[in-house]
Amino acid sequence: MAKRILCFGDSNTWGFIPVATPPTTGRYERDKRWPHVMAAALGLDVEIIEEALNGRTTDAADPLMPVAGAGADGSAYLPVALASHLPLDLVIVMLGTNDVKPHLGRTAARIAGGAKRLIDQIRTLDGGVGSTYPNPKILLIAPPPLGRLSPFFEDMFAGGHPKTVAMAPLYEGVAALTGAAFLNAGAHIETDGVDGVHFSEAMQRTLGLAVAEKVRGLLL
Repeated sequence: MAKRILCFGDSNTWGFIPVATPPTTGRYERDKRWPHVMAAALGLDVEIIEEALNGRTTDAADPLMPVAGAGADGSAYLPVALASHLPLDLVIVMLGTNDVKPHLGRTAARIAGGAKRLIDQIRTLDGGVGSTYPNPKILLIAPPPLGRLSPFFEDMFAGGHPKTVAMAPLYEGVAALTGAAFLNAGAHIETDGVDGVHFSEAMQRTLGLAVAEKVRGLLL
């Protein structure tokens, strides 16, 4: 039976192609996005479920998002996504970049608290709706630090770089506390797209391969 992996993330999981003058762009093709690079590298029978949304945070409602604020709040949607896609063997969470936006007023520690809230939601799923499936395993990925921001994103992510640097050790602590697996994406890739927020195609591939190495040990 195929191993079912839900990838819960933001635009870098969705596959946002970095451009110098957003807000509109395209999406990397399926086999170029890191979740599917991971699946191909695993060499296992794997079913990937992409639950990714541009602008998604860990657990902050963002009034400036076009999906009406609360829609970008990962914690508001995650329980529904989980129950919809059961059974699941693994949930991979990579969020936090959008939490550093200055209008949200969040510290790196508060963002890590948001990541913990998501893990707690997965841990307390308890079979979903009308089923008794076991809770899936969890991999928490700390996103890499922001890169050199393009003019479009300078104000949107002003002051965010130090928070994204501080995120990895805090996420590692959250993973240790909750028993989740952990991967520091910044140890493998850079946010090298021309906008300073998103990944190039090469980094999508590198991340997918790094995640595959981590996931193989969790699923076998």
